[in-house]
Amino acid sequence: MGIIGTIFIGLIVGLLARFVKPGDDSMGWIMTILLGIAGSLLATYGGQALGIYQAGQAAGFFGALVGAVVLLVIYGFIKKR
Repeated sequence: MGIIGTIFIGLIVGLLARFVKPGDDSMGWIMTILLGIAGSLLATYGGQALGIYQAGQAAGFFGALVGAVVLLVIYGFIKKR
């Protein structure tokens, strides 16, 4: 997958994560894309550390969504302080 595909999937995952998690998460398009990409990375490496995924295997769409929601919750805690 090229960089354009990664950005597009990051945007979709970031938008869905912001929709799934209740509350006001005011962030722009670029932060939403970065949230989706970071959620995918979190799910991939966290899943590999837990033995869910093998080395070199990426997380799926739902794994990326869960990772992005986890990052949104962490972002909410940090933003409150």
